[in-house]
Amino acid sequence: MTQSQHATLLVELLTEELPPKALARLGDAFAEGIAQRLAARDLIDGEPSFEGYATPRRLAVMLHNVRAVAPEKHVREKVLPVSVALDKDGQPTAPLAKKLAALGFPDFSVNDLERAQDGKAEAFFLRYAAPGATLVDGLQAALDETLGKLPIPKFMTYQRPDGSSVQFVRPAHRLTALHGEEVVPVSALGIDADDTTLGHRFLSEGFVQIQHAHSYAETLEHRGRVIASFAKRKNAIRTQLLEQAGDDKVVMPESLLDEVTALVEWPVVYACRFEDEFLQVPQECLILTMQTNQKYFALTDANGKLRSRFLIVSNIETETPDEIVEGNERVVRPRLADAKFFFTQDKKKPLADRVPLLANVVYHNKLGSALQRVERLEGLAGAIAALTGADVALAKRAARLAKADLITDMVGEFPELQGTMGTYYARHDGEPEEVALACSEHYQPRFSGDALPTTATGTVVALADKLETLVGIWGIGLQPTGEKDPFALRRHALGVLRILVEKQLPVDFVELLRAAYAQFAGVPNVADSTDAIYEFSMDRLRGLLRERGYAAGEIDAVLALNPTRLDDIVARLDAVREFASLAEAASLAAANKRISNILKKSDGAANGGVQPALLTEAAEKALHAQLEQVAPRVQSQLAAREYTGALTALAALREPVDTFFNDVMVNADDPALRANRLALLGALHQQMNCVADISRLAA
Repeated sequence: MTQSQHATLLVELLTEELPPKALARLGDAFAEGIAQRLAARDLIDGEPSFEGYATPRRLAVMLHNVRAVAPEKHVREKVLPVSVALDKDGQPTAPLAKKLAALGFPDFSVNDLERAQDGKAEAFFLRYAAPGATLVDGLQAALDETLGKLPIPKFMTYQRPDGSSVQFVRPAHRLTALHGEEVVPVSALGIDADDTTLGHRFLSEGFVQIQHAHSYAETLEHRGRVIASFAKRKNAIRTQLLEQAGDDKVVMPESLLDEVTALVEWPVVYACRFEDEFLQVPQECLILTMQTNQKYFALTDANGKLRSRFLIVSNIETETPDEIVEGNERVVRPRLADAKFFFTQDKKKPLADRVPLLANVVYHNKLGSALQRVERLEGLAGAIAALTGADVALAKRAARLAKADLITDMVGEFPELQGTMGTYYARHDGEPEEVALACSEHYQPRFSGDALPTTATGTVVALADKLETLVGIWGIGLQPTGEKDPFALRRHALGVLRILVEKQLPVDFVELLRAAYAQFAGVPNVADSTDAIYEFSMDRLRGLLRERGYAAGEIDAVLALNPTRLDDIVARLDAVREFASLAEAASLAAANKRISNILKKSDGAANGGVQPALLTEAAEKALHAQLEQVAPRVQSQLAAREYTGALTALAALREPVDTFFNDVMVNADDPALRANRLALLGALHQQMNCVADISRLAA
């Protein structure tokens, strides 16, 4: 190569259409893989700087400051221990000559080697300057390694024109490799590199020559009608969608944007329409069928109501798009007609009449049918409703109908609509609105950050659904292990916790778990895992509270009491945070820690009441007197759930506590005195830990 030392490097692999859902990941892996492997060979000057490109037919990367030849490397390599390299007369041995020859330095003598200490023995070392890798060799190796490690979802085997077989994600046709203006003579997948690529299948003139590596994206865009950058293409689609929407809103989930971006090289957005009669179908069905089957973008008005107008992203730009528009309108019509047919047919049979059919659906071979699960949900929802003050009849009715839409035609076609269709069908059947809403709300929260159920009935059935899953699946030994959680028990536990904490439901979590376990009375395979699920859930709660900004020490202090009522967790945490800011907090936390350690060794001696007559020291009398004054205030604040007031009232104990530990020997020789002082510390400990274990705040 005669190219100058530093220049921009371009590598592009042109293929058949790549799988759209994997394109972004493949593009990133290709660009990062080439960059990292060239950097590892010192063929990039400074930190790697590069741009990755990915279109339906190409993976490419443009790297800056790439060297034609890497700098020399100064190598110090151990040859042999001196005891092996020299004989007893100090002369070179045959193993030394053999080793030097193997290293490529047969003419080196002992005098050319460095003799130095190597641990406890001496050894000979060889110092030499190794030539740096050439770009040709380095890029060839980087290409081979990168292509071999791409996250390919499924390989294809195909034949090259010469008859050789190749395995890759899709058949490859061209390889472009330019260092500045010069072709780098590398090959990949049986293809030799050159400076030519192909533009858009229909909008370009075909072959496009890249004059210089740094002009790749610009040349491809202007001459090839291809926007090579995935991000730039996605942004162009988003901009055009918003422009075409006008006053309407575009329903454009990121996943759909990504997929459409991976399907086109020159995106152009056109507006299409469908017949207004289809708007009688629930809009969720229409939107889903347009997105899933056709990759179209639905439009809604400002209030979120679906329009009969939708947007398509085409790979063809034309001034007369009538045929494109008509073709897409013709294609979407049967899809919408299917949705309308499913909806019409489903409404002919009430949800209540579908429930018995769940007996034919296996929920789990150890837990019975879906109907048996519904019966458990019905019983559990009634129990939870009674505990929370919700309407028991509505809760049981909602639980009975909640899973009935699973065997409707619409949900069979679009499983994503389970719950949503239940709400529509329940309303059609004349069920109470809370029952209808619960059919969809009981799945909430579906994911992190999702909304919680809005109704009392929906909340009850959501708890029942998640608790039944937790207790049943855990009870048959399928609890999460490591990263494996096939039944999403972590998500179910977090859903229960969020409902209890955020809705401040005044119910006992452990009591809920026991109520759920009681529903499995006739199922012999289910073990009582209440304690294990509680511990598992508390670990999830720690993470949830950390996400809300609470410190680990604050969380530990509150959860150390093993709370089963979670409705006041946030109030307790806020109180602990307020207490920790007091000047007295550090001293009281340290004292509480000391008291805890003393009481652990007391073997229950602190369980008795304090006898004032046995208080002999001034310090213990003062502490007892102060505790007698503070305790009523603490308890009254606690009863009123004023946790901050309860903890701040403890500040008055700092001075008498410090004086007590300075002046009083707890483990007195007299057993009666010792027991009385331990009882005093026990009473103090009880008051100090009424809200949280404040010893966890100690440094």
